[in-house]
Amino acid sequence: MRALRTASFRQEIESELKDNILGFWMRQAPDQEFGGFRGRVSNQLIADPYAEKGIILNSRILWTFSRAFRVYGENSYGELARRAYDYIDRNFLDKEFGGVFWTVDHLGRPSDTRKRTYAQAFAIYGLSEYFLATEERRALETTISLFSLLEGRAKDHDRGGYLETFERNWALAEDQRLSPVDQDDRKSMNSHLHVLEAYSNLLRVSDSDQIRKAVRETLMLFINHIVDPDTEHFNLFFDEHWNVKSSRISFGHDIEGSWLLSEAANLIGDAELCGKVVELSIAISKAVYEEGLDSDGALFNEANPSGITDYNKDWWPQAEGVVGFLNTYQLTDDPRFLDAAKACWEFIKQKMIDRSNGEWYWTVSRWGAVDDSKPKIDQWKCPYHNGRMCFEAIARLDSLEVSI
Repeated sequence: MRALRTASFRQEIESELKDNILGFWMRQAPDQEFGGFRGRVSNQLIADPYAEKGIILNSRILWTFSRAFRVYGENSYGELARRAYDYIDRNFLDKEFGGVFWTVDHLGRPSDTRKRTYAQAFAIYGLSEYFLATEERRALETTISLFSLLEGRAKDHDRGGYLETFERNWALAEDQRLSPVDQDDRKSMNSHLHVLEAYSNLLRVSDSDQIRKAVRETLMLFINHIVDPDTEHFNLFFDEHWNVKSSRISFGHDIEGSWLLSEAANLIGDAELCGKVVELSIAISKAVYEEGLDSDGALFNEANPSGITDYNKDWWPQAEGVVGFLNTYQLTDDPRFLDAAKACWEFIKQKMIDRSNGEWYWTVSRWGAVDDSKPKIDQWKCPYHNGRMCFEAIARLDSLEVSI
């Protein structure tokens, strides 16, 4: 019998969620001077009061604290979710052309007004969770409006999928990149993964034929275009005709997608489709297990067909590794994946959690050295990956009656 049982694993993760992750964001994120949330806080907890504020950060805070309020019912969580909802509603929603802006300045005025599919998806994700937690009718109406906008403006009705980036008035932007590290291509795995995630959550609150159809169609894009049948990794970038434009492998996205795909298929409820997706999810997870894990249990960041290209270990692939391997264990009953989830969690405890200033470090080297230049809070460093890991792991561990 192993030394730790599922209950102990669960207790550690719930303690991390409530005492560290949620507590940190409640203390450090609210901007008491200009409203909403701080746009950037350094690893040493020095805030930049004039930093831009991004929709990704605000949507992910909205999702995290809405879920926390829904699970635990604590008013402090609900108050932070309400703060995020009000700020998005007041400052990020474009009342003239629809959709959400990419960034606003420190005073809440529109800064980068481009409309990115990825951003609309995260707004849908956060707003739908807020409705699940509060039954705020206006939040649901806004969510449905954003869904209709994406389907009408961003969808490629001829070739399937969604284009990446638009100007404020929804004219196709010349530069399609989501961020400086991404390629200038018209379609990406990343945006489609988070459209699927957002639409799946929306399906929980509004089970319409149109939303169900959109979830199914997006799943089929992963089956037919995004997952490489030879390697079981996600292809990352495409032109509008779905020609592959990159050979990069992102282990974090692979393992994250492995469980998000099976979650979406379960919500659709089609037994044949669900069977196909389960097989695909297992294959993706196995590829990460065999190719993307270091001896210490952590996931490397990236590779290409020749091998590992980025040996660093960012916080979010580790979080997704815990959930993805737990999901694969549930699908296969193969103890290797339960062990992999636990090993990833042990790495997080030892190397990723900041025991001095709270939350998690952005990245560490292969050997565990912290990169202090990376912030604790910014557009991309949010409580979403690690917070969601905790919620998912708690629920999954509650369903397991095995020793670990």
